Amino acid sequence: MTTDIYQRLENLGITLGEPPAPKGSYLPILTYGNVCYLSGSLPFKDGELLHAGIVGKDIDAESANLAAAQCVKNSLSVMHHSLGGIDRVKGVLKVVGFVASTADFTQHPSVVNGASDLLVEIFGESGRHARSAVGVASLPLGSSVEIEMIIAI
Repeated sequence: MTTDIYQRLENLGITLGEPPAPKGSYLPILTYGNVCYLSGSLPFKDGELLHAGIVGKDIDAESANLAAAQCVKNSLSVMHHSLGGIDRVKGVLKVVGFVASTADFTQHPSVVNGASDLLVEIFGESGRHARSAVGVASLPLGSSVEIEMIIAI
């Protein structure tokens, strides 16, 4: 299974670099037994916040979908560095996606699909999960999306 996951990452052009440093007083991941709780991840890449703004006003759903996928890539880096490899992941249990959006925006699920679809591409059936997609007025640092996850190891 190890080779499969890392081969999938390579095929998708995903490199697991250093995870972004926490922007507050929290742990990026907390393990309790065989369950890991990942704090919300923002779409940072190379120190830059991607696709910032309010969905439906500043950016479109497609750009926010890409932001959600970047959040997952950052969470994968956290898992890789904190757990000693993402091959320890037995399954993705839950994803919660927060979308900073206008009051009349209703495509939150399609935005968070950027995270969900990538998890299934990487982990196969073990990447399927329960999920919530929630619209909010704003997110930290002006991010359009924040993704948090619960995984089993």
